[in-house]
Amino acid sequence: MEKTRLTGRIVTPDDADYEQARTNNTLNNPKFPKIIVFCQHNRDVLNALNWVKENNMPFRVRSGRHSYENFSLVNGGLVIDVSQMNTVTVDCKKMTAKILAGADLGKVYNILWENGTTIPAGTESSVGLVGLTLGGGIGMLSRLYGLTCDNLLEVEIAVSNGKEKAKIIKANKKQHSDLFWACRGGGGGNFGIVTSLKFKVHPISNVSIFSIIWEWKDFEAAFDAWQNWAISTDNKLTSEIELKSKEVNKIIAQGEFVGPVSKLRELLRPLTETGSPIKVDIREVPYIEAVHFFDEPSGNIPAYKKRSGSFLNRTFPQRAILIMKSFLENTSNETSSIWHQSLGGAVKRIRPNETAYYYRDAIIAQEYLSNWNTPDEERSHIRWVEELRNALSRYTTGDYVNWPDRFIRNWPTAYYGANLNRLRVVKREYDRYNLFKFPQSIPPINNWF
Repeated sequence: MEKTRLTGRIVTPDDADYEQARTNNTLNNPKFPKIIVFCQHNRDVLNALNWVKENNMPFRVRSGRHSYENFSLVNGGLVIDVSQMNTVTVDCKKMTAKILAGADLGKVYNILWENGTTIPAGTESSVGLVGLTLGGGIGMLSRLYGLTCDNLLEVEIAVSNGKEKAKIIKANKKQHSDLFWACRGGGGGNFGIVTSLKFKVHPISNVSIFSIIWEWKDFEAAFDAWQNWAISTDNKLTSEIELKSKEVNKIIAQGEFVGPVSKLRELLRPLTETGSPIKVDIREVPYIEAVHFFDEPSGNIPAYKKRSGSFLNRTFPQRAILIMKSFLENTSNETSSIWHQSLGGAVKRIRPNETAYYYRDAIIAQEYLSNWNTPDEERSHIRWVEELRNALSRYTTGDYVNWPDRFIRNWPTAYYGANLNRLRVVKREYDRYNLFKFPQSIPPINNWF
């Protein structure tokens, strides 16, 4: 039998662009692949999959380079990178879009906007759409239109089970419906290599946005007001609040309302009348300006960073708020922060077992963030995040799979809750021999953790 040849743009350690090609968004826990294949067509993906099987080489799948634990890289193996497959095609009659798996959010938002449409997705333009979608996908339209994966109609995915040659199949509500269920919240890299996604899109024009900033003295009042307001306000309004360190001296609430600015001003009174805000900005803008407003361009710059997270099923009592305050008061790094986004609304209208994304009843998603400048600072910053997560654990539940944390002991349940066993059954069906594996990949039902 003729051996498979790798196709696409191939980069090895001998190439001048290897360092750029191997570097992910997260610099800590670096990896050094032997080969990186930048796929440009479906056949490149299939050839790469067949090649790693024939050569018994470990591999990873990569799109947007935003894997917080660098699970999309592997030492001495092959990286199958789909970032150059990034075409976006919009059908305005059917109100659908076909998006290849390498497209990042910036490109997706811009092309959809040119067609007067959008999908609910994240806020950082450099994030890959496919990874975001497979893990769920939260953002500034979540309460109105649901998660990114809730708007997914179909995936095309390269699978290779057992001795079979790799092939691309379609998964939707009628074909391979079990795999389609798993692709809506079951995380990336577990079942195959997604090559394209088809979405339902929504018409969009102007939206209203806001930003309110308080100083440290209003920490407790501002957060408590936000958490009670954000989960009960109009479902057309999704918001976030970031608690900065005491040194930075800022608590920043922001959000997006699909409606007129006059109505937003009215809705915001519980926040604007809390404490003594040092800045209140409320305005109506074209939707694409709102996309830019919430974007963090620095997110595309490789950096040393640690992220982890959890969900809130109930608002925080005073004691939990004081725990957050204490950690932000006693951090050695002024860039440390705690970020929250409101959920509920359309997210909660879907049952926890209806898709693989389990945390439908959560009212808030919470993320812990720390950045640093040199490798020798890593230990203390990771410790800060882990101690914070543990200190809040009695008030929180689970973790969002798109914020992976290699230090979570019970990560399978933390990410997938009661949907874990069904995900393992799907894994057995489409990847019985665990070809698609990484440190926190879902094992088949007949494998032990």
